[in-house]
Amino acid sequence: MDEKRAEPDFLPVSTPATLYGEFTQNSNRRGRWAVNLTEKDLVVQRIASVPVGRNKVVLSLRDCVGCRAYREDDKADPSAYFAAYFYPLRKRRWMTSAPSRQRVEQCFRLAALQDPHANLEEAEKWARAVRERSARQQRLRDDVLLNSLPHPCRILLFVNPQSGKGQALTLYNSHIQRMLNEAGVIHKLIITERQNHARELVKDVDLSQWDALVIMSGDGLLHEVINGLLERPDWEEAVRTPLGILPGGSGNALAASVHYYSGVSQVRGEELLVSCGFLLCRGLVSHMDLVSLHLSSGQRLFSFLSLAWGFVADVDVESEKYRHAGAARFTVGTLVRLASLRIYKGKLAYLPASRGRHMDAACCRNPASCLTQTLEDDFPNNTCHSNNSLKLRRSEGRLPRSAAKALPGPPDALLPPLDQPLPSDWVLVPEEEFVLMLAMHQSHLAEDLLAAPNARLADGVIHLFYVTAGISRSALLRLFLAMEKGAHLDTNCQHLVHEKVRALRLEPGAGKGIITVDGEVVEYGPIQAEVHAGLGRVISG
Repeated sequence: MDEKRAEPDFLPVSTPATLYGEFTQNSNRRGRWAVNLTEKDLVVQRIASVPVGRNKVVLSLRDCVGCRAYREDDKADPSAYFAAYFYPLRKRRWMTSAPSRQRVEQCFRLAALQDPHANLEEAEKWARAVRERSARQQRLRDDVLLNSLPHPCRILLFVNPQSGKGQALTLYNSHIQRMLNEAGVIHKLIITERQNHARELVKDVDLSQWDALVIMSGDGLLHEVINGLLERPDWEEAVRTPLGILPGGSGNALAASVHYYSGVSQVRGEELLVSCGFLLCRGLVSHMDLVSLHLSSGQRLFSFLSLAWGFVADVDVESEKYRHAGAARFTVGTLVRLASLRIYKGKLAYLPASRGRHMDAACCRNPASCLTQTLEDDFPNNTCHSNNSLKLRRSEGRLPRSAAKALPGPPDALLPPLDQPLPSDWVLVPEEEFVLMLAMHQSHLAEDLLAAPNARLADGVIHLFYVTAGISRSALLRLFLAMEKGAHLDTNCQHLVHEKVRALRLEPGAGKGIITVDGEVVEYGPIQAEVHAGLGRVISG
């Protein structure tokens, strides 16, 4: 995450350490409430001679997305109001599920003076103090200030009305529009009309007019936006544009990953949407790894999530017919594919993360120059059954990358052309019969599939999983059931291998098959990939 050391004069305190006032609430004007605004909390307590039930509420400013002051249209009423909006983690009383973000509004009426302008000025003082202190609490973590979007910020919001169950636009109207308004986020809504519509738009849009691009859809629309940014002539600047993700599709893998990284319990559906909306309103920005991929046709594209071949790719594509079921489509697709399990022949090779040096994601202020900056320390090699690997024969060395330089985006430092031998420090998997190969760049493969529990937004590695032939249907089903909790690596399955890698090459055998990148089908044939640490930016809260 972008960060810098806190300085005493950063976000100066313009109000006393504690603000105190006594007000009526807009929803209940009979009682009076004592309101204390500290540096960390908004404390609301009903003033009563006799304590009545639970009459004190403490709301953390870390959970506040916005606060505004206003007057109503009644000119005869001199009152002013300030309203603060919070989304604390709470359990629903009648459910035993994990806590989720629940909306809480606190609105107070100020009517001490007959002068409406004086009342409004006092309300604005409170609203400003709440916003300032909330911003400090959200940006300060372990005495480190985290980079965030400006306030107010301007975002371009892409919504795919056909994604998932076709409810993305309805969910925007029922949840996201209100949250953005509460947070004071200025946004323009763009409803995509066709495939690659967003990709075409971001290639030409004036990015100086926007602080962030936000996608409300499945993962496919974000794939379009990222590749559109990296196809621009000014890609070095464009790729630094913060990206936001709101779940509106079937898989919602990056949304689930960003939620997971925030350290709260797993949620799904509309609860995940509200959580991601909350993180978006907070506006904290992190680096995110992007992976460069080369296809046999010479095409190059970028991935933020996954590369899949075999079982996972088949389920992703073949389950499209069950799209009306939402996220359950993958469960149905898995059961169907298990009934007729396929074996895929091919060659797989990779460069372990423990070999050589890696880029420092935190230094990636300039993506182009950062490609040459390295650290001496290595990532640990997390290997299952590492004796099942053997070294490649020494090649004549890496070939010039003139072809790669002609393609958009940063050059690849680790990949020779697809038709050339691999360097000697790569590892060739001896098995040539597989059930699946899955390369993950983030934690989740879907809302309910925690495929790489140790992954982070910018850890600089690809989490490579493959399952070799010989696994039974029941064992494979157990793996995917365990993956819901991220426990599949603890099953001690002899056919499952996990490696942390910096680059990989897959050469499928003859015959038909499916390869997907971020859930999107690409041409079937040889493909290779290299991670670019911290190249992208994502709003992570």
